[in-house]
Amino acid sequence: MATVSLRLGDLVWGKLGRYPPWPGKIVNPPKDLKKPRGKKCFFVKFFGTEDHAWIKVEQLKPYHAHKEEMIKINKGKRFQQAVDAVEEFLRRAKGKDQTSSHSSADDKNRRNSSEERSRPNSGDEKRKLSLNEGKVKKNVGEGKKRVTSGSTERGSKSPLKRAQEQSPRKRGRPPKDEKDLTIPESSTVKGMMAGSMAAFKWQPTVSEPVKDADPHFHHFLLSQTEKETGSTSIQAADSTAVNGSITPTDKKIGFLGLGLMGSGIVSNLLKMGHTVTVWNRTAEKEGARLGRTPAEVVSTCDITFACVSDPKAAKDLVLGPSGVLQGIRPGKCYVDMSTVDADTVTELAQVIVSRGGRFLEAPVSGNQQLSNDGMLVILAAGDRGLYEDCSSCFQAMGKTSFFLGEVGNAAKMMLIVNMVQGSFMATIAEGLTLAQVTGQSQQTLLDILNQGQLASIFLDQKCQNILQGNFKPDFYLKYIQKDLRLAIALGDAVNHPTPMAAAANEVYKRAKALDQSDNDMSAVYRAYIH
Repeated sequence: MATVSLRLGDLVWGKLGRYPPWPGKIVNPPKDLKKPRGKKCFFVKFFGTEDHAWIKVEQLKPYHAHKEEMIKINKGKRFQQAVDAVEEFLRRAKGKDQTSSHSSADDKNRRNSSEERSRPNSGDEKRKLSLNEGKVKKNVGEGKKRVTSGSTERGSKSPLKRAQEQSPRKRGRPPKDEKDLTIPESSTVKGMMAGSMAAFKWQPTVSEPVKDADPHFHHFLLSQTEKETGSTSIQAADSTAVNGSITPTDKKIGFLGLGLMGSGIVSNLLKMGHTVTVWNRTAEKEGARLGRTPAEVVSTCDITFACVSDPKAAKDLVLGPSGVLQGIRPGKCYVDMSTVDADTVTELAQVIVSRGGRFLEAPVSGNQQLSNDGMLVILAAGDRGLYEDCSSCFQAMGKTSFFLGEVGNAAKMMLIVNMVQGSFMATIAEGLTLAQVTGQSQQTLLDILNQGQLASIFLDQKCQNILQGNFKPDFYLKYIQKDLRLAIALGDAVNHPTPMAAAANEVYKRAKALDQSDNDMSAVYRAYIH
């Protein structure tokens, strides 16, 4: 793509990595933020988010010239909100220019009119003229002030402007002479992205469709420092937390496990201003490298979170070679976010506490998209003080958290929640296949369900997956089957029948036999059509 001439203040489309282009404005960077070496780049403030980033010039396009193109390939709600923010910004800028022009013209006309009336040279006339001119100037000044601040005649201010005036000056904002044209921001938008810039590709590829990436991945700047130990400490260069309602803890955070859920969680911790050291057992993920160990992360961090696939992985992580337990010493904190059974989490809590550590279980209810959006539901149990210490972390990664008492309670509750979800998914698949074999429209069935009491985002998304044949994992089928199995065992332990869960479990086992383990849970549908 041919480079274009850009300058400070220009509106642009900026591209980071494999995520979609996003509207922004070229602004002055913070004084303490150095420009990256290498190719020419600009510091961009993105609309609709709190995010800033250095963007290479070849990854920028002028806003107006490519607006229609971008709108055609991006349909997400958050993206549209960002475009709306750009248009509002342009309206405000245009209104300011017009008001300034009109005020100047009115001021000039009033002065000319006053001069004509003041031609007599009596002292009284001169005093009247002086008073009149002073009143005109005062009124004009007040009029300009009202336009700039966004207040009404009674002096009330819009919620957006009040929020901007009450909040501290944000990093990456334009200098004072651009203050009135500050980009509208949303403190509620959370977005995630980790990784370096990639080639600027406007059109989606087969493996990376824009529609999958657009709405919920926003752009932020990361600085990454390699330590001698091999662990990677990552600090967000800009965060909504510093400038918004969340104050990130000053404790050093560790995170073990960067799967579907872990990657989104870590990104949101970074976004909210936390310093995070990461490790992943699969070397090729998220830049994890051979030589990093859980013990190293735990030993260098105050609070270490972990999110792995099943009870065996959770135990291996703690008890295995160079595991978590080797890094535990008095005062170190360990938070296990894996969905496991109560016996496993109780065993892990005992060995952590035996070394003087503090333990909290905190499994999460949600999926990859909710993890990316920072909208997980956190179920916690164990050390209440540690739960409080994790407050800013839980706010960054989720929409709400529950403290359920002693260790084991959160594991039990999480299995029950997933048992209900897994059984419901199997019922949805059963209903869609029954509609098909009886000659009914599956789409019509979905439309009817969406108008009734069962209507939900989960129902609509999973049905759409089935209708489109898109089983890209948002929640692995193998993991929901694991949770059903553990929930059935929980019922057995207290002699409580779980026949619905048992029936659903059998369907998922058949789907696994059909090689659907690594697909989304909605792929259970295929168990009914084979």
